[in-house]
Amino acid sequence: MSHMMNKLSIKHRGMSLVELMIAMLVGLFLTAGIFTMFNMSSSNVTTTGQFNQLQENGRIALAIMERDISQLGFFADITGTELIVNVNSSNSTTVLTSDCVGEGVNNATFPQNVPAHFRRLWGNEYTNSLTMVCGAPLTPDSKTDIIQVKRLVGPSVLAAQLDANSYYASVTANEIEFFNGSVATPPVKLNSRMWKYQHRVYFVETDSGIPVLKRRSLNISGGMSNEEQLVEGIENIHFLYGFDNDGDSTPDTFIPAKNVSTFMWDNQGFQRLVALRMYVLVRSIQIDRSYENDVTYTLGDKEISGSVNPNKSNDTDYKHYRRKVLSTTVVLENPVLIRN
Repeated sequence: MSHMMNKLSIKHRGMSLVELMIAMLVGLFLTAGIFTMFNMSSSNVTTTGQFNQLQENGRIALAIMERDISQLGFFADITGTELIVNVNSSNSTTVLTSDCVGEGVNNATFPQNVPAHFRRLWGNEYTNSLTMVCGAPLTPDSKTDIIQVKRLVGPSVLAAQLDANSYYASVTANEIEFFNGSVATPPVKLNSRMWKYQHRVYFVETDSGIPVLKRRSLNISGGMSNEEQLVEGIENIHFLYGFDNDGDSTPDTFIPAKNVSTFMWDNQGFQRLVALRMYVLVRSIQIDRSYENDVTYTLGDKEISGSVNPNKSNDTDYKHYRRKVLSTTVVLENPVLIRN
């Protein structure tokens, strides 16, 4: 009987204190390992997601600007001819409610009656003063570029397709007339076609702490006060202008806007603008305080620190954002075709 009781006692004996402590310690290590793995996995997902976002936002920004810039200076059958008011150019539009006038004597939305080239393209880096004057003030971020593009938008349209809030041009090989899309009878010339006219300005501006690529676009009701938010996270844009100096329709040099002369802006002589190199610095939307950015980003001839805000040295959040530079080179088809 005593032997049977001893066997039962052994059979139902629980874990000792030492065994319990060892089991708890093993469980603690397993839990810590699982938590570390989960934390690393979560961090990797965040990092991968942000880099994918940077790539996609930069790609979209470049594609939007490239679509306009590649066709700048397109004026249908009169492309490549200097537009001279009262000679081959006329304007029957209503007065703009708000214009954006870039640097130069003849750089408003429509050609002016002055002895100077009508600029289809102009750009500059905004520093302490803005050389573009807009009726509705333009307030780009400091040390980013602005660019102004004017062109006709295809395909050509019929009278029944005119939009009442847009400007158009009736064009032949010898003359162009700008007019309102709301007119009862659009101007008709021999062998003319009608095209929508567009004037746009691209720039970067910060809204609620988030840098945004924006665009001003022309229409009748708002003039050049119509502002669109295009892509979030675009912190800086920069352009290098490619000029052909020897007549072979390929760029011999790429230079920033500050080095482009009046002679070059006006495409006089052999200083013809044939290409544009575009750079965008993209920033993540969400801050990541576990990440410190110590990279220096190169945008052509310009370098930007990832750790110190060039416009606000006491910005402690600046270094906690991921960034990426994307670039592309755009061939300006119309100047090349004109020369050839």
